[in-house]
Amino acid sequence: MTVGELALSSRPQWLITVRNYVSLTKPGIIALLLVTTVPAMMVASRGWPNTWLVVATLVGGTLSAGAANTINCWYDRDIDTIMRRTRNRPLVTGAIYPAQALTFGIGLGAFAFLFLAVTTTVAAAILSLGALLFYVFVYTIWLKRRTPQNIVIGGAAGAFPPMVGWAAVTGNVTLASAVMFAIIFFWTPPHFWSLALRMKGDYEEAGVPMLPVTNGAPYTRTQIFLYSVLLVPVTFALVPAANLGWIYLASAIGSGAVFVGLAWRLWRRPEAGSPMHLFSYSLLYLTIVFVAMGLDAAILG
Repeated sequence: MTVGELALSSRPQWLITVRNYVSLTKPGIIALLLVTTVPAMMVASRGWPNTWLVVATLVGGTLSAGAANTINCWYDRDIDTIMRRTRNRPLVTGAIYPAQALTFGIGLGAFAFLFLAVTTTVAAAILSLGALLFYVFVYTIWLKRRTPQNIVIGGAAGAFPPMVGWAAVTGNVTLASAVMFAIIFFWTPPHFWSLALRMKGDYEEAGVPMLPVTNGAPYTRTQIFLYSVLLVPVTFALVPAANLGWIYLASAIGSGAVFVGLAWRLWRRPEAGSPMHLFSYSLLYLTIVFVAMGLDAAILG
């Protein structure tokens, strides 16, 4: 028995069970979504919003996203058995039964909707529920196993958090929040396809038509570059749409230049680096852009 296995075996069963249910919600993905929520609230408030409202929005958003991810794990448990990076998920190992996971996911989603409606605004609750339903029914069930455009269309589900944050503050959706949605929408393909290039074998074995599987690596690298080029001007559009200043613009220009540069290198000189370089930077890039917009609104007003 390894040290890790020994440590796990010494933990109380209830703690192991809680850990398994939490893992179904994919906390790492949720953390990135929340990074885009708070800055949107700051821009909507032109500064730091009510702290309780921020906490409530983050809690509700976490629960809603966790519900969507849990249902995704329930539906994809057959292909998760095949793919290396998902073989240890609780539904694959049998630590959690499918019916339990589905019940947990639906219950979590329902509670998240009610929680957001009561503690923030009905508009925020509806948008959050819309993201959940879009992720489950449009991406997971309809698109993921049918078309290489799955992540382009279905990835829109991950673009809802800033709109949820904006609606939590204002009670509505405006052009500024729509541009924030568009930033994440155009960011998602180069971000995810970079990972898909690395995981091509897994997707191929599982029969998931990700772009590298259906169209090959060269075509995928071209699409990554094109979406990266489209992404940068979309970030600039937020300056007039949200009345932002030089802090945000300078950050968007600098980080965007690096993003396009890495995408160009992956496209024209794939032997010079791994697609994971772009994947890793894309996480930092989205954080820089959204943190900069929040700071701009707070400092420059």
